[in-house]
Amino acid sequence: MVIFNFTAGIFAMYLYSRSIIRAASVIALSALCHMSYAQTAQVSAGTTPTKRSTEYSWMSVATWDRMHAEDVLVAEHDQVDVLFVGDSITAGWDWQIWEKNFKPLNAANFGIGGDGTANLLWRLQHGTIGQLQPKLIVLLIGVNNFGLYNETPEQAAAGVTAVVKQLQLAWPHSKILLNAVLPFEEKADSPKRAMVTKLNSIIAKLGDEKYIFFKNYGAALLQKDGSISPEIMADFLHPTPKGYQIWADAMLPDIKQLLQ
Repeated sequence: MVIFNFTAGIFAMYLYSRSIIRAASVIALSALCHMSYAQTAQVSAGTTPTKRSTEYSWMSVATWDRMHAEDVLVAEHDQVDVLFVGDSITAGWDWQIWEKNFKPLNAANFGIGGDGTANLLWRLQHGTIGQLQPKLIVLLIGVNNFGLYNETPEQAAAGVTAVVKQLQLAWPHSKILLNAVLPFEEKADSPKRAMVTKLNSIIAKLGDEKYIFFKNYGAALLQKDGSISPEIMADFLHPTPKGYQIWADAMLPDIKQLLQ
């Protein structure tokens, strides 16, 4: 019997392919964050596990299926201590930053671009739990509940809560580093910023400081006036390598402490 072994070389190709997909789709994905509800009414609510079914120009359903299948293989055959789960912001970690900061922690990246909470719930219920026993889960999800699915902060928070409950059901002894949804759009007074603030105020209550640790790193990505620099987020949604480095520097001490 041949056992799948995710060697360093294969793992490198796996992460690199994800970064290529993310880089090719980031502009289209940013534009889609302003779609109307009428265009996305067929998408289930964020608390209902939902397989990706929309064909986007920046990611086909077949590509989404392939990325999910790759994660299922990892879940079945690898040992992972730190499991990152989320959407394109998780999927898009700069390769060099990942190698330096997270690869030594035996980390795996289960981020897929365009996912909302409903898609992540479906993935967790269809193979990405597998045989994994992570010590720590790093979760960032929810921004696409706004941009792609036109949900309210309360609806998005319900979706994040459902994901956290699913993670706890799968791994009752694992710690969860629950990231606040990062700020997006350039100006501090953008209505979308207020929606993110409201969402984060709700999901912050999930933190119990025993298994769930809520952390808001968003302020580190902002300028003094609260705006976002294109050097940090070129499209005012996805971090640039500089933005990822800032996020990593802010988050890594907490990750190491939670692993103790």
